[in-house]
Amino acid sequence: MGACLSLAEGSPFLDTPGGTILNVKLTPKASKNRIGPVVVDADGNVVLKIAVTAAPEDGKANQALIKLLAKTWRLPKTAVSVKKGATDRRKTLLVETPIADVLKKFEENS
Repeated sequence: MGACLSLAEGSPFLDTPGGTILNVKLTPKASKNRIGPVVVDADGNVVLKIAVTAAPEDGKANQALIKLLAKTWRLPKTAVSVKKGATDRRKTLLVETPIADVLKKFEENS
């Protein structure tokens, strides 16, 4: 498990045309759904840890991840998609919202 970071020390959020790239480390089958903290993983990557209660089968954990982010950050589910790592715990998401808005929603809910 990595050390907790402030966003000044590194960010899992990257600005991209069409929205924000978000690097996530997903924990399926957790005791409850939760977002955060931002950590450095074993490979030195800055990621946002997210836990969901859904099992990692048939895409259920990915669906739960998208639903959790959309609900918490008040976005349509269609604005969040898994771009890389669909079957891995480490995922790259595209959030079709400007980075300033995503950071504001993250900070409001952390």
